[in-house]
Formats: sequence, C-alpha cells, structure tokens
Amino acid sequence: MTNLDELLNELCPVGVPFKKLEECCALEKGKTPIQKATPGKYPLVVTTYERKSANTFQFDQPSVCVPLVSSRGHGVACLNQVYYQEGRFALGNILCAVTPFKESGLSARFLYYYLNLKKDTLIVPLMKGGANVSLTVNALRKVKVAIPPLMIQEEIVHRLQAFEALLDTLTAELTARKTQYEYYRDRLLSFGTSGGEISRVNLCDIADISTGRSNTEDAEEEGAYPFFVRSQEPLRKNSFEYDEEAIITAGDGVGVGKVFHYVNGKYALHQRAYRIHPATPDIHGKYLYYYFSTRFPAYIAKTMYEGSVPSIRRPMLNKFEVAMPDLATQKKIVNVLDNFDAICSDLNIGLPAEIDTRQKQYEYYRDLLLTFAETGSTILTDRQTDRQTDRQTDKLK
Repeated sequence: MTNLDELLNELCPVGVPFKKLEECCALEKGKTPIQKATPGKYPLVVTTYERKSANTFQFDQPSVCVPLVSSRGHGVACLNQVYYQEGRFALGNILCAVTPFKESGLSARFLYYYLNLKKDTLIVPLMKGGANVSLTVNALRKVKVAIPPLMIQEEIVHRLQAFEALLDTLTAELTARKTQYEYYRDRLLSFGTSGGEISRVNLCDIADISTGRSNTEDAEEEGAYPFFVRSQEPLRKNSFEYDEEAIITAGDGVGVGKVFHYVNGKYALHQRAYRIHPATPDIHGKYLYYYFSTRFPAYIAKTMYEGSVPSIRRPMLNKFEVAMPDLATQKKIVNVLDNFDAICSDLNIGLPAEIDTRQKQYEYYRDLLLTFAETGSTILTDRQTDRQTDRQTDKLK
C-alpha cells in the first residue's frame, strides 16, 4: 500500500472530490429486448453470466452496465452485480450504460469496481417495487461517486486486476483437479473391466427409502439441525426427523439428478426430498453415496417423469442398480475418493484453502482501496486520518 499512500498524501491530502454520475458520465438505457435479439458479432450484455450476442451495437466506449430490474431476497431488494464492457456492444433493455465523459477524469474500469463494491449502499436503496424491484435512470443519475486523481484510479485498478488474475489462476488449477477427480472417480466406480464378477442389486434391496415430512417454510435460520431441501445448500431446523446415515436427493424441481448429500446424524428432510438409508451390513454408506451420486444422474435422465416439473417416482429409485464389490473394496474406494474430495473441496487444506485466503485478502484490500473521504468532510478514512495526524505532528515540531 506504500506507493498508493504516498500518491494519496501527495495528490489528495484533504480528501477526494465526489460527483453525481450525471456530472461525469452519460447514462443511457439499453434498447435490445433479450428475447428478440438476433445473434451476431457484437456482445449483448444481459443480467446473467450467460454470454449472448447481437447483430447491431449501441455503445462503443468502456462502460459500466447497471441492471434496472432486480428482485427481493429475504424481503429486501438485492442487486447481484454490475458489469463492465468495452468495445462495441449491445445492451439489454433492462440495463443502463454508465459511460464516463472523456474529460471527466474518471476511469470506467475504476467506476466498475467502485459501483460493484458500493452498490448495496448507493444503488439498492433507490430501487422500488414489490417482488420485482426497479430503478429509474433518473434516480441513478443522482448517485455520487468518488473521483480520485486518474493516476490513483489506475493504480487501484492495476492492484485489483492482479489479485483477480491470481484468483483466476488458482481457480483454473482447482477446476483441473476436479476434472481429474471426476475421471478417477468414474473409473473406480465403473467395474466394467474388473477381473472378478461384481454382483449388482436393486437399491430397494439394500436401502430403506422414503421422503421427509417438512416444508421449506419450516426452516429456522439458527436451527440446531441440518434441514435438507431440494437444493445444494441445506437449511436449518430446531427439530429433527431422522438420526441415521443416509443419502439425500431431490425428488422434483431443478435439483433432480443434481442434488446429493451425505449425512450421518440427526437431520430434518423436505417432503419432496428422498432419504436413502443403507439397510444391510454388506454396503458401506459412503460408498453408496459416491456410487449413487455418480451413476444416478445418467440413469434418471432416461427414466425421469417429465411433467410440468421434472420429478422422481419411488419405483425409479427402487429399480436403480447398484454394483456391490466386497466390503473391503468398498472401503478402499471410499478412502481414495475421500482424500481426493478433500483436496478439491476442503477449505482447510490445499487449493481451496489458498483460494479462500486469497479471496478474503482481495476483499479486504478492495474495500480499503475503494474507501475515500470526500473533500471537506470531517470523516476521513484510516489512511487519510493517519496522514492528517502526521502532518499535524510535523507542524508542532
């Protein structure tokens, strides 16, 4: 931080100017209805990470694209992301492009980082509405942003991009490890080329299968027990329905064939989620979890009931075939996959721990780098307060 502190001390010792967006940027709403866009050679910025294109462009300058429509999460308005785009691009008709004037001394990339960090305090309070909330371009015009000297903006952007590049590299390496893990997991659980004969049994012959009794609204934020619903993230509940080893999978909805949990202990279960409890000493519970979560998606894709909502019927689970090597082999497979899974997922070791640490460092320095005192304000950031104290001390010497 030393060089940046020196720049701040030299170029803006008493704070930085703040301006309304309308004073330093052009604000223009997008014109392209997403559903009617004709694919083409120009990027089309929309409110998801899905990449789309258009055959015409609306903008040709680096811009920050702010969604004008969002939703409510837990009863409050939320805005997940603002987007940065440069070059020629089209913009969805529920976003606004904020493009700094050339003479404004404001970097679009800096503005992107600044608005993304400050969106919950600067933009979200301006959103109005019920389940779906919206923001007007006129309201966005009044948002005030810090404009430190361009040299400082560029240094901040450089540092944040360096952090992001490191995170991208670590994430790519972790993705490669996960691909490797999936390859070896699939090989271990194939048994097609094994030397000995592997018995195969229907799931209902080795497991007790049923659904839960709870509804999503039964969840309690600080509940004592995990509450498995039809999503990857369990909720919490203060009462439990089962105390056992089990595999959990979604019975319907978008989680069908995608949501799998292993649990050993007390838990609550949604009425449209299935529990699969190993009911014979010949099956290792964790082996069944690995086998089921690996092989079941392909099986259910062929047999799933396709109604208005995709769903699993009990007979489909009953007839799912499980390969049953001897118990010693099952334990060896579990040991290998547990170790591999820890390398790929455990936040206490390896790459996941490194990524978690770097992400926290990035967020800490991003928050520090993008916090400024306004010129003439009596409330200064820690860095500016320290420099002001140093100057006052120098005057007394």
